[in-house]
Amino acid sequence: MPRVEFTTNLKRHVVCPSRDIGGASVAEVLGRLFEEDPGLRGYVLDDQGALRRHMNIFVNGEPVRDRKRLSDAVEADTTIYVFQALSGG
Repeated sequence: MPRVEFTTNLKRHVVCPSRDIGGASVAEVLGRLFEEDPGLRGYVLDDQGALRRHMNIFVNGEPVRDRKRLSDAVEADTTIYVFQALSGG
């Protein structure tokens, strides 16, 4: 089952423990995650279901390619990393 990991920085703002959740795409995995924790959805996705500008998702260390539909495929051994984009100098 794919594993969803969240950064420590993000965990300071919302409750989001790491967990294993089934699905064939990033959207499916996150959809199931948000069914369990609806409050997390609004923090990660915008009103159209696209990844918010201040959020990033990496799939096995590579940036998600489809930020709008999150259609990137995942396998059983995939790790999905969700984190807040940081900026500054």
